[in-house]
Amino acid sequence: MVQIKTPEQIAKMREAGLVVAAIHAATREAAVPGASTRDLDEVARKVLAEHNAKPNFLGYGGFPATICTSVNEVVVHGIPSDEVVLKDGDIISIDCGAIIDGWHGDAAYTAFVGSGHAPELIELSRVTEESMWAGIAAMKLGNRLVDISRAIETYIRRQPRAGGGRYGIIEDYGGHGIGTEMHMDPHLLNYVERKRGKGPKLVPGFCLAIEPMVSLGTPRTEVLADDWTVITTDGTWSSHWEHSVALTEAGPLVLTSPDGGLAKLAEHGVTAAPDPLA
Repeated sequence: MVQIKTPEQIAKMREAGLVVAAIHAATREAAVPGASTRDLDEVARKVLAEHNAKPNFLGYGGFPATICTSVNEVVVHGIPSDEVVLKDGDIISIDCGAIIDGWHGDAAYTAFVGSGHAPELIELSRVTEESMWAGIAAMKLGNRLVDISRAIETYIRRQPRAGGGRYGIIEDYGGHGIGTEMHMDPHLLNYVERKRGKGPKLVPGFCLAIEPMVSLGTPRTEVLADDWTVITTDGTWSSHWEHSVALTEAGPLVLTSPDGGLAKLAEHGVTAAPDPLA
């Protein structure tokens, strides 16, 4: 069953989403050469405390930290550690969430550590982020879940990759419903799989975490011995972007974006819903 939210509940999710946006801003500034991923986790803890919010990652299924810090070939669920120290030229995807009055926010971004990154890495992150926005723009009244998957996959497949070949759209992980829990129905693939059908129709109150993960090589992954850290099977580097989005009568509202998605959705010819907290 898909949990449908009222406008008042969406406003609470917007509060949680803005805390996530604050964590993103603080960890992005702290993701510099010489910082450990544990340092970034501490930054996130402080932001949560400042906003009287609870972490939704800490303790989830036994996860031992406040945020996920996934460096280079790590796709998702990297565990913050004193031993993982960021170096010039690394890329890191930071995934985090927050809970306000029982309502969840969840979002991720990819950051560049230091300078001198290869153009193919910069393009990888751009393609992943823009595919997310293509998916968000497809979150329209009357569309179905598969329309979001199709928009994400279509955008990625149309982007040329340096040196030929195709980007790897990670197969084992995708987006999800969000609300009174961090992970809820429905599961959202980042590609179209015909046997899954069209999925539910998108109606007001539908809330999704839309999160493409893309590698420079394989779409396949494996989990390390810690039972959390997910890496590409061929060691190629990957990017992860995510926003939590609510569909309203007035269109999509990007709950975890500071401006509610106004600027990026306008690039797709879509008007973001009014911010209930404005």
